[in-house]
Amino acid sequence: MRKIIPAAVLALAQLTAAACGGSPPPAQKPTPNGAAPIPANATGAATGATYFTVPPEQMAHLKIVPVAKSVWSTTVRTTGTVDWDNDHTTQAITQVSGPITRIVADTGTRVKVGDPLLYVASADVSNAISAYRKAKNRFDLAQHTLDRSKDLLAHKAIAQRDMEAAEADYNDAATDLQNSLQALKVFGVNQAEITDAERQNSGIRPELVMRAPLGGTVVQKMVLPGQFIQAGATAAFVISNTSTVWVQGHIYDKDLRSVHVGDQVDLRNASFPDTFHGRIGYIGDLLDPATRTTSVRIVTENSGGLLKKDLFVDVVIHDRTTHDVLAVPIAAVLYDEENFPFVYVQVENGRFAQRIVKTGLQQGDQIEIVDGLKAGDPVVSQGSVFLQFANTYQQ
Repeated sequence: MRKIIPAAVLALAQLTAAACGGSPPPAQKPTPNGAAPIPANATGAATGATYFTVPPEQMAHLKIVPVAKSVWSTTVRTTGTVDWDNDHTTQAITQVSGPITRIVADTGTRVKVGDPLLYVASADVSNAISAYRKAKNRFDLAQHTLDRSKDLLAHKAIAQRDMEAAEADYNDAATDLQNSLQALKVFGVNQAEITDAERQNSGIRPELVMRAPLGGTVVQKMVLPGQFIQAGATAAFVISNTSTVWVQGHIYDKDLRSVHVGDQVDLRNASFPDTFHGRIGYIGDLLDPATRTTSVRIVTENSGGLLKKDLFVDVVIHDRTTHDVLAVPIAAVLYDEENFPFVYVQVENGRFAQRIVKTGLQQGDQIEIVDGLKAGDPVVSQGSVFLQFANTYQQ
């Protein structure tokens, strides 16, 4: 049965058949410890390289571009996970103990500072309101006594020591009133409720409202109706302002010199077409012994609310400093059987040589050439696979 040869293979075979020239030993590779390759000779070809002569009719398969000088800002690529902004996230904890009577907020509820979240029935509230009423009564009486003593002293109807005693009683009553009022404020009682508590002939409601300590979204609800909660211990809700989030990234030690507080950051997730933007807000002072990385905190705008806690994102950090590089298209760089990078250089019109190179960073569709080429060297950026196939086929 005859085998059908694909057109691409026929084109490669034609190119291979057209290729000519000697077959000296292949270009010398750099040593495993990163030693530089053998420098180019006067013709621009690596010493001992294999040459290929491509006929004019096959040159249409190749695109040749010069090695270009560029000014790059360093980019560091890593990954990260989304976390709530801890500077705008807090737990809502009640200041009294007792059973929950009502819950008025749920997960996802948007709240402002002071909005009610739940109500707790507690004897602590009754005792605090009772103490405040008694202190208020005593203060009013002490103030009335002081005013009367001042009038009597002006008419020389009482002694000076009686006046001083009235002043002392007034000061003590004012201190007790302020202490009892402060206790109510610690419990979260607002001014309207304090005014209501001053009504002497009304009953005391033992119910205390827990209010939102900051504005944001209720991201966690951790209590149930009727649950008994402990003062200062039971966290009932977690509230976070999700308009900004933190992304916790991880930087290897080799990249630490390229990362600074304030650097701009691009964040992407395959689920979203948009690119999110943030900045480096903090660089850790410890190196994780397990991963050999340092944590960085990226403060990111999240006005659309798409970034959720623990979402995985790709991170690109842009260093504010720049440096000069030699760059070629990424497609120009191939790898041999020992995984050494190389390019094909045009040494004469239609004549090419393989050149071992040392690569650096990538930016867009360009890759940095650290060693092996000089500015202006013509390299094959498209169709170099034809030359690589011809080389393999000839060997």
